[in-house]
Amino acid sequence: MSSSIQHPTPDEYPTWAADYVRRVGAGDVLATLAGQSDELNETLRGLSDQEALFRFGPGEWSIKEVVGHLCDFERIIYYRTLCISRGEQATLPGFDQDDYVSGTHFDDYPLLELLEEFRLIRQSNLLSLKHFSAETGLKRGSVSSGEFTVRALVYMLEGHVYHHLEALRTRYAQGLKETK
Repeated sequence: MSSSIQHPTPDEYPTWAADYVRRVGAGDVLATLAGQSDELNETLRGLSDQEALFRFGPGEWSIKEVVGHLCDFERIIYYRTLCISRGEQATLPGFDQDDYVSGTHFDDYPLLELLEEFRLIRQSNLLSLKHFSAETGLKRGSVSSGEFTVRALVYMLEGHVYHHLEALRTRYAQGLKETK
């Protein structure tokens, strides 16, 4: 799978999104996106459903809630990508990630189902993204939090997963070690 989606420039997304975009290295964004589900599975491999309820601090999400949030984010950002790629002129709505997580019962889901859900969503999105042209990547659209290009949103998908993988590998992993 080779991508015609090139790295966005800073004028293609709001400043708050820069943290996600900067996490994306050189190389084929679609190939990296394709491997992130395996990377997430490897990071959480061997955790029981009970261990996946771990929160590294008061008010923080559980590991299951993090994975559920990744599923929500993947859906929402891809939806924005699809809308903008098709020429949508309306401003797309925002979402409050904390409200979305608290509005679910991700802790009741088996961890393996959450991981499989993420894998399937990502796989579905990749089937579409691989057909986006370089010109499609430059299309701009408005979201409540600012203006984005299609390719900036694609890079956000990758960078967002890396953001949470970093937390899972550090704060969550350390906290789990301390409880054992």
